Order: sequence, then C-alpha cells, then structure tokens
Amino acid sequence: MSKFNAGTVRSALSSMVRTGRTPSGRTHEGAPGYVRDAKGELFLLAVSNLVGEDTFYEKAGERDERFRALVHRVAVADGEWLSRFLPWLRGTANLRTAPVVAALEAVRARLDAGLHGLNRQLVSGVLQRADEPGEALAYWTSRYGRAVPKPVKRGIADAVGRLYGERSLLKYDADSRGFRFGDVVDLVHPAPAADRPWQGELFAHALDRRHGRDKPIHPSLAVLRARAALTALPVAERRAVLADPGRLAAAGMTWEALAGWLQGPMDAAAWEAVIPSMGYMALLRNLRNFDETGVSDEAAARVAARLADPGEVARSRQLPFRFYSAHRSAPSLRWGQALERALTSATGNVPSFGGRTLVLVDTSASMTSGGIAARSTVTPAQAAALFGVSLAARGERVDLYGFADGVFRHGVRRGASVLKEVERFCARIGEVGHGTQIADSVRRTYSGHDRVVILSDMQTMSGHHAGGVTGAAPAHVPMYGFNLQGYRHAAMPTGSGNRHEFGGFSDAAFRLIPLLEAGRDAGWPF
Repeated sequence: MSKFNAGTVRSALSSMVRTGRTPSGRTHEGAPGYVRDAKGELFLLAVSNLVGEDTFYEKAGERDERFRALVHRVAVADGEWLSRFLPWLRGTANLRTAPVVAALEAVRARLDAGLHGLNRQLVSGVLQRADEPGEALAYWTSRYGRAVPKPVKRGIADAVGRLYGERSLLKYDADSRGFRFGDVVDLVHPAPAADRPWQGELFAHALDRRHGRDKPIHPSLAVLRARAALTALPVAERRAVLADPGRLAAAGMTWEALAGWLQGPMDAAAWEAVIPSMGYMALLRNLRNFDETGVSDEAAARVAARLADPGEVARSRQLPFRFYSAHRSAPSLRWGQALERALTSATGNVPSFGGRTLVLVDTSASMTSGGIAARSTVTPAQAAALFGVSLAARGERVDLYGFADGVFRHGVRRGASVLKEVERFCARIGEVGHGTQIADSVRRTYSGHDRVVILSDMQTMSGHHAGGVTGAAPAHVPMYGFNLQGYRHAAMPTGSGNRHEFGGFSDAAFRLIPLLEAGRDAGWPF
C-alpha cells in the first residue's frame, strides 16, 4: 500500500513567521504558547505596535522594551534583513513611529557591536515626512543624550534634503516642537539637494526663524513671502481673502493655520476656501466639521471625489480602520459611498477566496477594551471585523463568525457594504461572552471548509479539547492566524505545513495568503 505517492500530493509549504514545534510557554490566557524566532516575533510586533501605547496584556513600557530588545538582536544578527523590513514597515505597512524607533535602536545596537555599514541608510530610509527628522533627534536625545553619532546625523541630513520645503516648514516648524527645523539644520548640517537650489536659503531662513532674527525672506522663497504678506494684513481685512482660495494655497495655508489667522470662526466659507489645498488626512478627519458648518454640496462633492480616488488613497497611506473611524464620526449620506470606495482601495490585498472559507473574528475582552491608540476610538476587534467582513464580502462562500466564549454567525452577502456590515457586526460584540476560546470556536464552526482564517490577538484560553488550535481543523486544511496585537507567544505552531500567521493593521500581509493558496512558499513581503 502506498503511504506517500497518492493521487494528490500537496507540497509542504513554509511561511515567514515561524515558531518552535512544541510549546515552551503560555499565552496570556494560559494556553500552551509557541515562541517565534526573533524575526517573526519582531515582524508581528512591529506591524501592530504604535509605540508608547498600552495594550490589554502589556503596558506600554514593557511592550516598547520588548520591541527594542528584538530590534537590537536582529540588527546585529541580520542588518540586511532589517534594512529591507523597516522601509516596508514605514511605506507599505503605513506605520510611522515604530520604524523610526526601530531604525535608531538598530543603529545603537550595531554601533555597540562595532558594525558600521548600513547605519546611515537605516535612518534615512524610514524618515518620510518633514517632521520626522525632528522626531528622530528628539527620540535619540531623550534616550541616549545629545551626543548624536555620525551615521544618525548623516541619515537625518539625507532625509532633510528630500523633505524640507517651504510648505513643510510652515506646517511643522512650530514653537511647541522640541526640535525646530533650525535645530535640525544646526545639528546635522544638511547640504541642499542638487535639484533644490533654493534649499540653502530655506535652511538659512529656518535658522533665522529659530533664533528670532528678523531678516528679509529671500526672493527665491515665494511661498514664505506669500505667507508673510497674508500675516501682515489687518485682521479686519482677512476674511475678504476667503474669496481667493488660490491666494491661500500659494501661501501654504493649512486649515489649522487659517483658523488662527482669521481670529474668528471656521464657518462654511472658511472651510470652502481651504478645502482645495487640504491634504487627504485633513479631509478625512474633518468630515463632521464640514457637515456641522454647512459646507455646500458642491464643495462636499469635490471632497468625496478626492476621498474615493484610488491614487489619493494610496498616496495618503491611511490604515483601513481610519475609514471606518471617519464613517462613525460623520455618518452623513454625503460621504458614505466615497468612504466605501476608499476602504475598498485600502484593503486591496484582502483576497477573494474561492471554495468555502471559515472566518472567525475575536470579540473577547482583550480585543474590545480600549482603542488601537490612545487617541483612537477604534478597537482591535473593530479592525478585525473590518478585515473579516471584507473577506466575507469578496469571497465565494464565506461563513463569518464572531467568537469569545461562544460563537455567533453573521451573514454577509457578497458585494455588501463593508462599512455598514462592520457596524452591524460590531453591534453584536458581547453577545457570546468575553473569553477567548479559539480552539473550541473553530471546532464548533468548522464544517468541511477549504480554509480557516482567525482574526485575533491569539491569546487563547486552553479550551476543552486536546490538540489545541492546531488540531481544531483537519491537518490538511490551511489555517491562517491574522494577529492584531503581536504578543510574544503564539497559539499554534506556525511557519510550515498548513498553519501560518500574519498580522498588522494594514492589508499588506494579506498578499502572502494567495501565494500559499497557489502552492508557493510565502517569504517576507519586502
């Protein structure tokens, strides 16, 4: 009798987040826990770590220290891997603080180990917004003092050449910053970029501005001169400028600056004057203000068109849950379709599965207690529901369940509104208790499905069946854990066979699942 050469032979597949094959610890809820290798643990923590934020099971200090320790370990062992991972984390995965912290901590560890290559590039590669050079210096000096190593200075100087411009100076160079643009220039001595001949004058102006020197603005700095002209206008004459939005745009006037400049209310006329020059994130966060002040339907239509534009969505680097947050904040009918289209673009990597798929969304207390970040009202459970509903709305035959101590089935027709279905799903949180019974929930709901997707923090209780999460579905059925919190111990052994783990708040890691479905190994997504 043939044991291996049967009619259908499935290749053993591997994925990048790998654990030991036997448990060596416990999840936070007491189930057997599997320790990942350093890169896998760092990957899952980094894609879900907003730095300085408490989670249900970890205080911010403990979590951040674990993050730093992992970065130090990997930076010394494999700096090349880290030099690919961190720009991906900042760009494709759309996270901001974690890659900046990781780059600086990596340089510290590498210098301590006597490793001098790659360090400048590590720093430069993660600084993608004009306020981030100052952020990097503030982090370094607060942690390691004012002696900034040359690779850090040079990496920051490279970023300054790419990022510093007139509009970014007007937007980010505020008195409230610990490191002003002039401070950064003073410390890292950037050279003007070859394609920005005016940048030397900008640096000089940033220094004058920082040190309170009242010098004329150089003629090459047209935006700064336009802003100075507006600032010189008497307050009584300023509202008349609202009739000329182009003049506001030419002066780099943000909505925050406009509110202070007018010294009066941001009414519909003020919003309509500044909307044409507002950034994508600013539009997304002010939908309620547009409604409450009575912005015209014509202006609202222009906002909606920008929100829905796939190119604008991609450039904005907004995490998918931001669109759900905007929908909850301003549920006006004017924005619904645009936000739905934007969310579709932002979750473009969520696959459309063929066959039968079982999707389980964790609604336990650890996923519903507190927002993703201190200033966010969106919980990890809501972010998980967003991905779960997206899978259900796109797949051929998807059975979507919420689970905690028990399970509830949530029907979603193919092509349904994701935003509305997430709202309906989240209204059911608490319906089946607050524990985390992953294995039992899979066993209760699995019925010949072709795959299982679990969206959770993976901190399961032991359950009532032998075999744990791994044995909750047949061994030949792929089981994908999508981890939204990145805790140390995994709930099942992953990285080979048919048990795999991904994670994060963006859709970036979802692109690896179709590789496994096609019978190919899924390496790192960068």
